[in-house]
Amino acid sequence: MPAKPVVRAAAVQIAPDLTSRAGTMERVLNAVTEAADKGAEFIVFPETFVPFYPYFSFVLPPVQQGPEHLRLYEEAVTIPSSETRALAEAARKRGVVLVVGVNERDHGSLYNTQLIFDADGTLALKRRKITPTYHERMIWGQGDGAGLKVVDTTVGRVGALACWEHYNPLARYALMTQHEEIHASHFPGSLVGPIFGEQIEVTMRHHALEAGCFVVNATGWLSEDQIASIHSDPKLQKGLRDGCMTCIITPEGRHAAPPLTGGEGMVIADLDMKLITKRKRMMDSVGHYARPELLRLLHDTRPAQPRQDWAPEPIDVEEPSDA
Repeated sequence: MPAKPVVRAAAVQIAPDLTSRAGTMERVLNAVTEAADKGAEFIVFPETFVPFYPYFSFVLPPVQQGPEHLRLYEEAVTIPSSETRALAEAARKRGVVLVVGVNERDHGSLYNTQLIFDADGTLALKRRKITPTYHERMIWGQGDGAGLKVVDTTVGRVGALACWEHYNPLARYALMTQHEEIHASHFPGSLVGPIFGEQIEVTMRHHALEAGCFVVNATGWLSEDQIASIHSDPKLQKGLRDGCMTCIITPEGRHAAPPLTGGEGMVIADLDMKLITKRKRMMDSVGHYARPELLRLLHDTRPAQPRQDWAPEPIDVEEPSDA
């Protein structure tokens, strides 16, 4: 049974500070306070929101990306760090479960990373996007199957995927087989144009229906001044507008509250966890509706390691006998 019969969730759509990690962290912590004051127990922020999504990589050719890519290295989050400690403390202080997207720096590489903090401040999950999309492959490394994991939290069983990972049906199925109750997702927002927001809505509603879970999705937002700071060409600036769909979807595929498709704000809704059983009574895709004797998933849960220590056992050599 779910940990709580009703969970109040908040999906946050705000702009990052494109100039500093500290500025974006301040916005995150202020939003946590605002959402918690409104009774939220589960709060989701946009994709790689700290310090910011690498919008530059969508409009700049690779040969011109170097300075901005290096600046992202300098502003990225290491784990653990003062930023992760601040997020953990915010979760503990307000008794909320937080899902925050960060650019994670691990020595010489960056990763698109999702962090789930439980209500006691524990880091319940750190996972990396398994396949960066298109332009993102110039920016981030790849995650592994160890991150495709559902975790028990104060509000229930939570799974998470980022952006177009939702177009990998086996990645979604890996979470579904672990019986996620609340699915946290996020996209960059302010990208591609209106069609991106439409596609997000279809994808979120489909996952909620297929998994029989709630989906809490957050997308980011850019102001006109921020768009102009990324690129001065009006034609390319069109690719940095719209594409927002911050929403909360029920297991029946319905919006639990009106979605937010522009500007800053929050979508807040109460999740009636009984709807999970109501949906799965009709169609449980990893239970009575599954056919594992015909179709099943092979999931490699081992962390990807560039080095594995190995010390062979010494070989015993028998001394020759005197006989």
